[in-house]
Amino acid sequence: MIRFDQHKEQESQDEDVLVATEREHEIILYNDDVNTFDHVIKTLIAVCEHTPQQAEQCAMIVHYNGKCAVKSGSYKELEPKCTRLLNAGLSAEIV
Repeated sequence: MIRFDQHKEQESQDEDVLVATEREHEIILYNDDVNTFDHVIKTLIAVCEHTPQQAEQCAMIVHYNGKCAVKSGSYKELEPKCTRLLNAGLSAEIV
């Protein structure tokens, strides 16, 4: 026989496992000496659905800091976007 409080504890543990397996990932965009600001901005708008302002800010962060998280979500959602960034000649990875 299972007590009510034991059942609630198991539900809580199940939710913790679910949250752990669905954690958010990020696409990190890295600086390079090849791509222009315009190309990076246009690509972020097209691939990551950034506004022009968001894309410009990310391009500046990448330029000055060497990298920037440009999109977050599930791995499944981010994988095709990261592939498109790579195919556009940008340096990116999912973390």
